[in-house]
Amino acid sequence: MKPLHPDLDAHLQSDATTVCLVWIVTRADGVKLGFTDHDRTLEVDGVACAPATGFTAGAAEASLGLSGDMSDVAGVLSSAAVTEADIEAGVYDGAQVALYLVNWQHVHSASLVRRYHIGEITRQGESFRVELRSLAAALDQPKGRYYTRHCDAELGDARCGVNLSVPQFSDTGAVAAMIDPHTIELTGLTAFETRWYDFGTLRFDGGPRQGDTAVIATARRPDGTGAVRLVMQKPVGDAPVPGDPVTVFAGCDKAFRTCRLKFANEANFRGFPHMPGDDRALTYVGGEEEFDGGPIVP
Repeated sequence: MKPLHPDLDAHLQSDATTVCLVWIVTRADGVKLGFTDHDRTLEVDGVACAPATGFTAGAAEASLGLSGDMSDVAGVLSSAAVTEADIEAGVYDGAQVALYLVNWQHVHSASLVRRYHIGEITRQGESFRVELRSLAAALDQPKGRYYTRHCDAELGDARCGVNLSVPQFSDTGAVAAMIDPHTIELTGLTAFETRWYDFGTLRFDGGPRQGDTAVIATARRPDGTGAVRLVMQKPVGDAPVPGDPVTVFAGCDKAFRTCRLKFANEANFRGFPHMPGDDRALTYVGGEEEFDGGPIVP
């Protein structure tokens, strides 16, 4: 455990304590925000830590060794501190969090307890929950490539090589309506094959969401209408305005067959589609299947 300020250490040995927690968040853009579970503002390390938008601590875990520890905090969305638009824009992704133990009667003895970085942020209505990952959690991140049947490139990146700007793989339209937080209805798109835009990308080209992108789960045309209904993988957040121009890009499910038939890009496929599974590797030769060393996936 990190050494505490001598005054705080002595205070913790007393019969009654007046301590609270303080979180100081440092975003990638250098902005610092302070939060506390105390009932008044405290200044720690030169940062005013406000209680009105303070965090509420959740369960925490700590372990010996280099395994990554987890904790979480919850709070309420506030335009003065943490906004839904900022979360949606990713300004808190990977932000650093310093956790202090503070005697609110003698703030000068504030002691740094742990350092974290922000992991997953989930929202429920007007509240949010933040996963805090210890610095050791970075050691548990995948490095290099996995030996899997599916492609590990992102559609359209340098390793993939597909040009998504061509008319075959993109189309433009406009927002018609927001059906619910996950569902957007568009107009102006030309006809497309079933599942063509599944796992694709929606880009807002105008309006309050200009430049933002979102991942498409499914794209369908409701029966009897000319509109296209997109179901997004995550809630859209701040609703776009009807009439806002958008561009949709074709999607890929990372399968070799899709790469070959939909994009004619099998030469750049970044997976191992012909890797036999356990059932095929361990089975015996029979009359129902061919074991001639040929491709498993046509």
